[in-house]
Amino acid sequence: MIDSFRLNGRRALITGSARGIGLALARGLAQAGAHVVLNGRDAERTQAACALLRDEGLNAEYAVFDVADHDATARAVDGLEQRVGAIDILVNNAGIQHRQALQDFSQQDWHRLMSTNLDGVFNVSKAVARHMIARGHGKIINIASVQSELARPSIAPYAASKGAVRMLTRGMCADWAGHGLQVNALAPGYFRTELNQALADNPAFDDWLVKRTPAGRWGKVEELCGAAVFLASPAADFINGQTLFVDGGLTSVV
Repeated sequence: MIDSFRLNGRRALITGSARGIGLALARGLAQAGAHVVLNGRDAERTQAACALLRDEGLNAEYAVFDVADHDATARAVDGLEQRVGAIDILVNNAGIQHRQALQDFSQQDWHRLMSTNLDGVFNVSKAVARHMIARGHGKIINIASVQSELARPSIAPYAASKGAVRMLTRGMCADWAGHGLQVNALAPGYFRTELNQALADNPAFDDWLVKRTPAGRWGKVEELCGAAVFLASPAADFINGQTLFVDGGLTSVV
């Protein structure tokens, strides 16, 4: 049974993995035996993250491309398939945040957020799925959020993007499950990352979150790895179209 959770011999592409949750997930998948490919837009930062994992004795490569660029993404994925080998696991983690009252949110910022958070998931998944479908197997894990279920002031567009990712996950299941792909989503709660630094530094929000979360604390990024490894492994071969909340119980209580 334990072997069904191992990822030996699998290759995993993790987008937005030069830092934060993405880097933690890349490390977790690599520790489970996968050969990971880190992705980011910043070449120096992505290369440094790759070197860090290699220094830890893990198998890692990196690929620099912008997930919001449809054609560049397709070229990058095709190149990886030729250079590194078949991508067995895709984790769509790349995402951005922009906090502002909805009535003041500019169209430019709306499209910038959507192009990464939603278009990026579509672009990379489509490029990778074409190869997975031809092989008859593959795992796709989309990173959603508790904001796919719950809204908060000043992040309505972000919540909309993550709600769309959750439904896109179900749509990918509908289209691709018959081709041997399993597509699921992880919905993290509040974790201490650069994306949430402003919230972590706000004493009032920190106090509210600790009291609001049944676990009574922020999440640690490494606590997402077990769920990701599970969904990427043969142990989850009959799980499809689901969203797994990793949030310390936040969405389970009022």
